[in-house]
Amino acid sequence: MKRIGMMFLFLACVFSLSAADSPSFRGPDRNGWFKAETGLLKSWPETGPKRLWTAEGLGQGYASMAVVDGKVYTTGKERDTGKLFAFDATGKQLWATAYGEEFHGAGFPGSRTTPTYYKGSLYLMTSLGTVVAVDAESGKVRWQADVLQRFCGGKSSESLLPKFGIAESLLVVDDQIICTPGAPKAVMAALSPADGKTLWQTPGIDEISAYCSPRLYEADGHRFILTMTAASMIAVNPKDGALVWRQSYPATYNIHAVSPVWQDGYIYISDGYGQGGSCFKLADDGASVSLAWREKTLDIHHGGALLLDGVIYGASNSKHWISLDLKSGKVIETQRRQGKGSMVYADGHIIAYTEGGDVVLAKPNQGKFEIVSRFEMKDGSGQNWSHPVVSDGVLYIRHGKLLAAYDIKAR
Repeated sequence: MKRIGMMFLFLACVFSLSAADSPSFRGPDRNGWFKAETGLLKSWPETGPKRLWTAEGLGQGYASMAVVDGKVYTTGKERDTGKLFAFDATGKQLWATAYGEEFHGAGFPGSRTTPTYYKGSLYLMTSLGTVVAVDAESGKVRWQADVLQRFCGGKSSESLLPKFGIAESLLVVDDQIICTPGAPKAVMAALSPADGKTLWQTPGIDEISAYCSPRLYEADGHRFILTMTAASMIAVNPKDGALVWRQSYPATYNIHAVSPVWQDGYIYISDGYGQGGSCFKLADDGASVSLAWREKTLDIHHGGALLLDGVIYGASNSKHWISLDLKSGKVIETQRRQGKGSMVYADGHIIAYTEGGDVVLAKPNQGKFEIVSRFEMKDGSGQNWSHPVVSDGVLYIRHGKLLAAYDIKAR
């Protein structure tokens, strides 16, 4: 009996470790890939996959979802107050916690941040520049840190806010909470997950933040945090916050809302409003980058770029779906008027969620989009800006104040 009990315990631990969690914005690696997902449907019914549940009343917001151990976390705004919501695997609300003021001015008021799960806590950054830690089990606020005020260097913290509020989802690296205040005393900073104290700070570069969520670059012996500021791409050493390199890259309206993607030393970034994208080659010593190519038709606004087997996929501001060769920038395919929106990847397929409310399943084939299935997200209201999430065979789609869960597991 003792051996049987130990076997059950072992299997339970293995199952827990193999669960396809999505603890952060755009998946475990923050690149739109849900790599642990297998055995998903290869096509959907005309009306869409089976809907498991819906949750309403999330408030104004454009946040995506974090999913850990079957629990789903997202944010929204009621009046001027931001709330963090937790749901179980059946859609039952476990708790809702007010965490502070959110963006309420002109220009799409609501929450922006997708919470990041780390060791039993959720970490988020409000659109007004406050980092918040919340216990994932109880929903109790553990600590708060106004990083704009902390690092403002005598400037008004309001002057450091981007026009549409901060839209950064926090990164965890080496037991550090990474944020980008874009302030005079800290363009980037690392906070202690225990109490929010400053662990290191990267001196300001006279640029505010730019709606971008940072990612950890780890390849070929190089390791740094990569993100976009108002007019630059920067690489920061996660050990001490030292600026490794800075590449000038101005954007229309200072909007760099798409996190960089990379492969084989090539780093691709894209922006909306007709600016298009650029690809940079990292130097062998990792100390600088140089321009490899530029391409203007794929101008991703805030829907994220996908990089799959040397091909970049994305939805342009002009609503065309475009694929590019990573190393040359050559356009492989343009599918016209498919819809501007966000794209993620799971089990051999791209899942796109357009601003018109279409949820699309497409198979990438040598740089081309093979459209397989499509259904319309009719419930909810407002903008369809939240990025899709796939976890343990469930597809999560948010439309304004409503969150829906769909079963996309093949049976």
